[in-house]
Amino acid sequence: MARHLITAALLVDSDPEEANQHALSAARRAGRVAVVRETAAITAYRLGDFATALRELRTYRRISGRNDQLPMMVDCERGLGRPERALELGRSVDRAALETPVQVELAIAMSGARLDLGNPTAALGELEIPQLDPSTAYSWSPALYSAYAATLEELGRQDEADEWWARVDRAAEALAEAAEDDAWETVDVVEEAIEVDEFDEPGDDEPGDDEPGDDESGDDESGDDEPVGDEPVGDEPVSDESVELDDAELGDAEPGNGYVSALGDDDLDDDSDDAGDQPGEIDEDNPRDIDGSAAG
Repeated sequence: MARHLITAALLVDSDPEEANQHALSAARRAGRVAVVRETAAITAYRLGDFATALRELRTYRRISGRNDQLPMMVDCERGLGRPERALELGRSVDRAALETPVQVELAIAMSGARLDLGNPTAALGELEIPQLDPSTAYSWSPALYSAYAATLEELGRQDEADEWWARVDRAAEALAEAAEDDAWETVDVVEEAIEVDEFDEPGDDEPGDDEPGDDESGDDESGDDEPVGDEPVGDEPVSDESVELDDAELGDAEPGNGYVSALGDDDLDDDSDDAGDQPGEIDEDNPRDIDGSAAG
């Protein structure tokens, strides 16, 4: 099972279909393990199979008691052509209880749903959040700045949009420079021997009692999306390390009527990618490592 998860994470960007097959193989063996259902959801989402992704995310949410994948659930509702349900789902949870990166991803997804309904002004309002700080670059800043700029363009405020597109580049450069500075940081590595099943080719596994899809369907009643607790289950908190941007580089422009933004589907995909960077090995004690992703 563990090898299937690792392979899925390694292939999710280059070959999402093959990654999805490995995720399904893992789910047949351990369908009641939260990280397995999360992986199945992410790979289905990358394939554009939003109904399956939403079903798997609901199951993951119920098993883990976490709301960290709520932005992806909102985006799946958008992908299914249900922006009103996307907004309802996004409002079902107290945003203040979410981790900061999740708050940002949710704001971008909600803004996209507003755009789907043809309301760029409301989309702008969804992104009026404290994290849209032009003076400091965080890991989520490029995606948020991009969403802000895109929504300004929708509103015909091109001059302001150009300022924020420039800030996107400066934030990305600052984050890249900070990453290079930390490249030689010493990290303690602890090796632990674990037993895993023999590696099987995808598609060779017979479905068991825990086959994905037994728990919920993509058309579940809205009651399935009742808010649940956000008690941690072993995850390490996402780093909020920031990078101060040089005031001389920022220009004099400030946000127009507050913080603004909205992303289309492409921007959301970028956000997912930022969140996870490159896929790597899966730590079963840390489900967030699967995401190798989204917001996006």
